[in-house]
Amino acid sequence: MAEASAALGIEPSDQLASIGQAVITTDPEGVVIYWNRAAQDLYGWTPEEAVGRNIASLTVPEVAQEVAADIMAALRDGVPWSGGFPVRRKDGSRFPALVTDSGIYRDGTLVGIIGVSTNLGTALRPLLERSTDAALILRSDAVVTYASPAVHQLFGWADEAIIGTSITNLLHPEDRPLLGRFLRKLLAEPGAYPPLELRLRRDDGWAWAEAALTNLLDDPVVRGVVCNLRLSSRRTAQEEAETRAQQLETALESRLIIEQAKGFLSGRDRITPETAFERLRTYARKHQLAIRDVSRLVIDGELFAPKP
Repeated sequence: MAEASAALGIEPSDQLASIGQAVITTDPEGVVIYWNRAAQDLYGWTPEEAVGRNIASLTVPEVAQEVAADIMAALRDGVPWSGGFPVRRKDGSRFPALVTDSGIYRDGTLVGIIGVSTNLGTALRPLLERSTDAALILRSDAVVTYASPAVHQLFGWADEAIIGTSITNLLHPEDRPLLGRFLRKLLAEPGAYPPLELRLRRDDGWAWAEAALTNLLDDPVVRGVVCNLRLSSRRTAQEEAETRAQQLETALESRLIIEQAKGFLSGRDRITPETAFERLRTYARKHQLAIRDVSRLVIDGELFAPKP
């Protein structure tokens, strides 16, 4: 292949420059020594700006510094790395990238690192963004590497806030062990499993959602666990029914207290129930109280004779 390229007068650097994906080469310490045009388009830095600088200062946001260090350590041990990874553009904005890093070795010694990356959102959009479900891509350690637009629509989560962080931060504390056990099972035994019902942070409270997880860590495009989320219709209906029942119970209790107060005033003051109710209502309005509360005071003997 190299001889054929040479015969055509094509240099290796020309081939790397024409690849549609970002190709970046660094020394073992992460200092950039090659940066192709696609890397400029993806990250915003020109080759002149990037070469000679550490890759971490160019593309790695604060939330991903620890993971980046783990990747570098694995490469020094001869282990390549591929997966979703939150990265940063020159303007400071973050986006999920699908990154494959491999070591360049000479006589068993790491002499350089070559990485190929692409926008994970662009790669996954045809697969995930037509769905009305919210979709997250998780690493094996539950860190979010991608969030579809429906995530914000359903739960109000901003990409900037969740990419590069653990999904457990979005879960109700009581549901975190459940997801942890499920993830361990999913990683050990890939396959189809029924959705989990979990409480997820939404606005200032919690919302029940169904979470369907699929292990696609071996898929060359996804390289992660796909987590499809939808609001739980069963739980929502159950909570609405419980709310209506509570409201009805409260209304009946209020009516009973008011009727008792009316009966008490009617018998004591020898007035009609209608007059007793009007007296309770007038007193409540004058003192900016609920009729129920005035009625309770009458029954408990704390309000002897409410007057208009």
